[in-house]
Amino acid sequence: MDFFKGQESLTVLEWILRSIVGFIILIIAAKMMGQRSISGLRFLDFIIALTLGNIIAHPLSDEHLGLKGAVTSTFSIVIFYIAAIWLSLKIPVIKQFFDPPATPLIMDGKLNYRNLSKAKLSIEFLYAELRKSNVEDISKVAFAAWEPGGTLSVFLNTAYQPVTPADLKLTTQPFNLTKPIITDGHIEHALLREIGKDLVWLETEIRPHGINSVILATVDSKRTIQVHVIREPGTL
Repeated sequence: MDFFKGQESLTVLEWILRSIVGFIILIIAAKMMGQRSISGLRFLDFIIALTLGNIIAHPLSDEHLGLKGAVTSTFSIVIFYIAAIWLSLKIPVIKQFFDPPATPLIMDGKLNYRNLSKAKLSIEFLYAELRKSNVEDISKVAFAAWEPGGTLSVFLNTAYQPVTPADLKLTTQPFNLTKPIITDGHIEHALLREIGKDLVWLETEIRPHGINSVILATVDSKRTIQVHVIREPGTL
């Protein structure tokens, strides 16, 4: 465990071991903080990401620094992060600080230039974000807001929204969810148990192809198997 402490010099193996420990620490920290911290960086998430990266980077690049301080600081900050999230759920003032409400930018086709300046966005950037939502004309937008996570939410006026079967009063089929049951030639046994089937049933369903030849197969809500990719003869 000498690599864990500050040294005059480290061997190649010790550098590798230190990198592995740092990598594992970041994984554990990310799991503790939850999906929110990686799905979309908000104000608090951004600060935490910068801080953790800086803490871990120093002992991974300087042999004179030990990992003990970095590990202690990392988990202390993770605890502070979790506490801040918990407090923001309980105290509205803290929630307002860490997770401010979305900033309305467009209402009924009219641009709110003051809010655009408040969000520190340019008109060119706004139009670029609108194009990502396939909106070419600001007058078609009923409401658009800049979210704290750095994304633009866009809602079109009803006149420009796509027509749905419900609008035409058409009868539709129930939603049919498809899941991969064989991926890269490996059977998803957990999914088999979930749908109440066994390996014998799966082999029977794909018997014409041979279970060892199937690379990708899916099953839907009606327990229908669809084979998509078959291994070519002579390939591994």
